[in-house]
Formats: sequence, structure tokens, C-alpha cells
Amino acid sequence: MLGFRGCRLAIVFPEIYDMQARAVFEAACDVAEKGAAPIPEIMIPFVITKKELETLRARVDAIASEVFAKRGKTIEYLVGTMIELPRAALQAAQIAESAEFFSFGTNDLTQTTMGLSRDDAGKFLGTYVEKGMLERDPFVSIDVDGVGEMIKLAAERGRSTQAGLKLGICGEHGGDPDSVRFCESVGLDYVSCSPFRVPIARLAAAQAALAKR
Repeated sequence: MLGFRGCRLAIVFPEIYDMQARAVFEAACDVAEKGAAPIPEIMIPFVITKKELETLRARVDAIASEVFAKRGKTIEYLVGTMIELPRAALQAAQIAESAEFFSFGTNDLTQTTMGLSRDDAGKFLGTYVEKGMLERDPFVSIDVDGVGEMIKLAAERGRSTQAGLKLGICGEHGGDPDSVRFCESVGLDYVSCSPFRVPIARLAAAQAALAKR
């Protein structure tokens, strides 16, 4: 993923964005010279409009063309986006026209959907759970009724435009068994999480897949 907190910096300071994209393609070409070419996935985070993604994707494609021309080889790559904002989820059908994949940034999508900040929510979320206002801490397990609905809606709208759209989540929810089961139920392709959570995620994914048979 190109390492910006959001697209705003990439629009205002494109030279930094270009440098990161170029490094990805140069590295991929280096690997391809020694064996099978990797397929880089360039993920542009925090988009709010299709036009924004199109603008940044055009820069990625231009840098790729420059690198491939210089190196005398062309490799396959994918460009997608991280869905972290309710507006992006609602506009998923349009955004999918310019993306090969969506990764739902569940940490930020939880913050922006529920109006909570991870920095201070810990001071009161325990009370909310204790009093039954929330079933669980939404930063630990996906809030299925709210954030989950955003994910489900975006998945449906995205795939209505592009049937083969690759979908997954990125965030600590990827290591929560209940969240993994939810992702399986709405047809997501993968989850990602911290390394120490991977065994739990794999087991939960296998159990969810078997439960659907």
C-alpha cells in the first residue's frame, strides 16, 4: 500500500507519491529478473470519490509505464483502494469502476461510521458494553449492525459493477473469530491482521468455510 494517511497528501505532494510507486515497480522488476514476476497490488487509502481514485491511479499507471520502458519488461499489477469512509462505501459501485480490489480498513471505518476515536473510546466503551448499549467493543469485533452493514453494502455495490472485485479487510478485526465469520458470510475473499493473530484467523476462516457447506 502506498503509505499515506490519506489521498490528500498524494494530490498535494505528488512527487512523494510517485517516489513510492516507482520503488514498488522497480523492486518488482528486480525480482522478475531472478524468477517469476510478482504481481504488485497498489492500494490507495482513504478515497472519497471516484475522481480522486482515477487521478491517483493515472499517476500509478504513468510511473509503471516509465519503469517498464526503462527496464525493458512489463509485469502485471493491480490497483485498488481501501474503503475507510461511509461516503466511499456508499459510492462503491462508482469507485469499483477504477479499482481491481477493495480492502476495508475496519479500524478507520469503525471510527468514521460510529463517530468514535480509538484514542479516547477506551475511557467509556467498557461502560457501554456493561450497560448493554453495545454488545462488544467495536474496535475488537466488527459492529455487524452498523459497520458491518457498510461493508456488506459496499461489497454488493462494488461487485454489481465488477463481479470479480477482490474484497478483504485490513485491521485488527482480521484476527477476531467473530469478525472473520462475518467476513465469510458477506463473501469477502481474505482478511489481514497482525502476525500473532494469523493462526486464530486461519482457524476461524476454515471453520466459517466449513459451516457454509
